[in-house]
Amino acid sequence: MDTKISDIFFDLDHTLWDFEKNSALAFEAILKKHDINVNVEEFVALYVPINTKYWKLYQDDEVTQEELRYGRLKDAFNAVNYAISDDLIQLLSEEYIQFLPQYNHLFEGTIELLNYLKPKYKLHIITNGFNEIQYNKLKNSNIAHYFETVTNSENAGFKKPSPHIFHYALDLARSKKETSIMIGDNFEADIQGALNVGIDAIMFNEHNIEITENIKQVNNLLAIKEYL
Repeated sequence: MDTKISDIFFDLDHTLWDFEKNSALAFEAILKKHDINVNVEEFVALYVPINTKYWKLYQDDEVTQEELRYGRLKDAFNAVNYAISDDLIQLLSEEYIQFLPQYNHLFEGTIELLNYLKPKYKLHIITNGFNEIQYNKLKNSNIAHYFETVTNSENAGFKKPSPHIFHYALDLARSKKETSIMIGDNFEADIQGALNVGIDAIMFNEHNIEITENIKQVNNLLAIKEYL
């Protein structure tokens, strides 16, 4: 790095915490609990892009938290042609949130990377996820102790890529943008959001999505060591 980095900000879901794997396990549990006869693999495969769509709408303030939680399930059940009542969808949406932090698979290399970085830098989280859920994910996966601050969209009042959430995180961490770097998987929210406020960024590009050539990127977490 050209500038001496002191603070590293990580996204959580899809960057350190394996959302897709943990989400599939949570769905398997709640669908079984309620004797909902759908193919779990098919349901999850259809849910993933629907969830991504709703999070983009939430990120852009086009749906509320409640609309996100209900809409993604309603659309997923519609996609597998399973008739289900609104009341049961609401119950499942609440139970999904309760079950999700009970499954805590991390991406390969997460612990090794955090152990490598922790003695050298101050580590932080910036997430658009919900406060209590994200806290439980960090605690239950035994990585909370690596991070000095956790900024989420609820306590900041803004969502990535808004510059306000990055400024909030910098203030909370008592760090400067010139000596900070953001690591995340979402180009618009994490990478472009950070760069827009003058924070350097590395994209965790697990699926090798084509992005701007001059963006720092890795497709496995341990490759971050080459930059830091």
